[in-house]
Amino acid sequence: MSSDDSGGLMSSAGLVRYFDAEDSNAIRIDPKTIVAFGALFGVLVLVLNIVV
Repeated sequence: MSSDDSGGLMSSAGLVRYFDAEDSNAIRIDPKTIVAFGALFGVLVLVLNIVV
C-alpha cells in the first residue's frame, strides 16, 4: 500500500460532517408526501394525454 491510498476517507470527513448537520431552518417534507405528489403528477399527465 502506498501513502496515496490513505487520504480518501480523511478528505471526505468534512463533507460528511457538513451534510450530517441538522439545520433548524430547513424545510422538512415527509418522503411519503414526495411519493404521493409524484404519483398524482403522473396521473395528471396521463389524464391530460387522454383528454388532449
